[in-house]
Amino acid sequence: MDVNGTVAEGFEPVREAFVRNFEVLGDRGAAVAVYRDGRLVVDLWAGTKDVDGTADSAPWERGTAQIVRSATKGVAAAALLLLHQRGLLDLDAPVGEYWPEFKAVDKERVLVRHVLSHRAGLPVLDRPLTPEEALDPLRGAEAVARQALVWEPGTDHGYHALTYGWLLGELVRRVTGRGVGEWIAEEIAGPVGADLWVGLPAAEAGRVGRSGRVEAPGNAGGLRSRPKRSVAEAYDDPASLTRRAFAAITPFPDQNDPAYRAASLPATNGIATAEGLARFYASLVGEVGGGPRLFTSETLAAARAEESAGPDQVLVINTRFGLGYMLHGSASPFLDAGSFGHPGRGGSLGFADPESGIAFGYVTNGFSKTVTADPRAQALVRGVRAAL
Repeated sequence: MDVNGTVAEGFEPVREAFVRNFEVLGDRGAAVAVYRDGRLVVDLWAGTKDVDGTADSAPWERGTAQIVRSATKGVAAAALLLLHQRGLLDLDAPVGEYWPEFKAVDKERVLVRHVLSHRAGLPVLDRPLTPEEALDPLRGAEAVARQALVWEPGTDHGYHALTYGWLLGELVRRVTGRGVGEWIAEEIAGPVGADLWVGLPAAEAGRVGRSGRVEAPGNAGGLRSRPKRSVAEAYDDPASLTRRAFAAITPFPDQNDPAYRAASLPATNGIATAEGLARFYASLVGEVGGGPRLFTSETLAAARAEESAGPDQVLVINTRFGLGYMLHGSASPFLDAGSFGHPGRGGSLGFADPESGIAFGYVTNGFSKTVTADPRAQALVRGVRAAL
């Protein structure tokens, strides 16, 4: 396996883990990037641009990008937190204060804070959207506004796998008058110089490889490779909140479809390079290359303060959330107790650990069956930990 890129002295364990991901854990094309205190210390890529590539296929290059699935949620959360930081959005205000139509069906008590912490009680749609409807952000927002609550807001938590994007995206649109993808491009990605998009511009389409399912072999690094029986049963039961939450778009769109990539779905269809994802997280906690630090110390504290913890009504495991970010824990291990970030179903991962100054990004074109703790991403995190 030809691995391209560089690692700073002391971070060789990350390179070793990256090589093993290809040799043992089934990676086809991937990249990993790590910043420490604003300096890029790991920048590696290998394999083919397309998941189904052969030896003759185009190689993965430094600027190759991939869809990162739910790792998009961490980028999108920054939009609401920055609007709050600028005094334009009150986290403790009812969503209906900004979006009056949302108050239908007794949803007056849903707060902006509940949206970010997966406590809104709206993880499902009684009538799922078709792929065509889902590409129109207004249709998704309208569907969520019509939806009745599953639980009383703030009393429980459960992963809003798809509805999170429509809730957050419509709040951004109501407050700013701009679509969430446009806002992220102009207020986050552009200023910090991060190669990431929620709504892929046509000019960047050639950089993105084809993604697809891969089978992760065996049990890697002591992580559970098969879900517990209760989790598997929840995914198999069409009536469960788990199955219904992930089926809010039915059937799910082809993630290689240019129309899907160009749409703005801030829960699921962000596209990024590994360096772009790591740079985004580095910019939340410090300056990178002369760019701005995005979060003040107060916003950073809010982002990673525990809002939800314990049994997740959708994922059927114990999860921890701050405001828009998963927190370090058994469901999604990051670097240490103060880490915050977001995985993408099947592999990708981005997070920051302010105490160590680490910001991490991993993207892959091969998606496994994992939801939160992919063995390949976790192997790389262990490599970072060994380097510190």
